[in-house]
Amino acid sequence: MSSSRKIRVLVAKPGLDGHDRGAKVVARALRDAGMEVIYTGLRQTPEMIVRAAVDESVDVIGLSILSGAHMALFPRIMELLREEGADDIIVIGGGIIPEDDVPELKKAGIAEVFGPGTPLNEIVDFIKEHVKV
Repeated sequence: MSSSRKIRVLVAKPGLDGHDRGAKVVARALRDAGMEVIYTGLRQTPEMIVRAAVDESVDVIGLSILSGAHMALFPRIMELLREEGADDIIVIGGGIIPEDDVPELKKAGIAEVFGPGTPLNEIVDFIKEHVKV
């Protein structure tokens, strides 16, 4: 028996970035793929993102960052999710993230990191493969 529930995704911009075009493009692609997407808007703190994710009962958090603060903000979000008992939420990241930082982010619990130019269907497929609804 299959579920008709849609995958719920929170797209968030942690930190002080003022650019969200990429996040909006990804959010639209996920919505077009049949997912429910909630976009938090710019300049979200880790606490705000985790609160929204828990309150909205999302399956996935998609973090987009360009500022270079990913090594501080992404692990903090993972830490807060664990404190909330919500560490079953899959967290993916994207934006300007150096390849050398990816292993450390994955060690912190980020499921995958998608860089600039990643085909949108690759992100959609990753989420569909990893979220069981």
